[in-house]
Amino acid sequence: MAVKYIAVLTIKLHAPWVHSLKEKRMIVKSVVAKIQNKFQVSAAEVEDQDIHQSIVIGVASIVPNHAFGDHRMDEIVNFVEQCTEAEIVMEEREIR
Repeated sequence: MAVKYIAVLTIKLHAPWVHSLKEKRMIVKSVVAKIQNKFQVSAAEVEDQDIHQSIVIGVASIVPNHAFGDHRMDEIVNFVEQCTEAEIVMEEREIR
């Protein structure tokens, strides 16, 4: 049986123009859906649900090796930069 790894990515975004949780929720739903559809990974808002201008998205994927996991996480970060005006202020990566 082949060894599989789990790639975990956490992206924190800052959206200074957001002034309500409803507005934030629309952005989060859009970004999460786009990530899931394009990369076939699990994604969800994982922190700061009650803070209007802070968006923290967690992404997890099963990958065959570390190199593929790193590449996939790079692609996801680049995609998030392209699909939203929010600024990426932090990212954490882990492959287990």
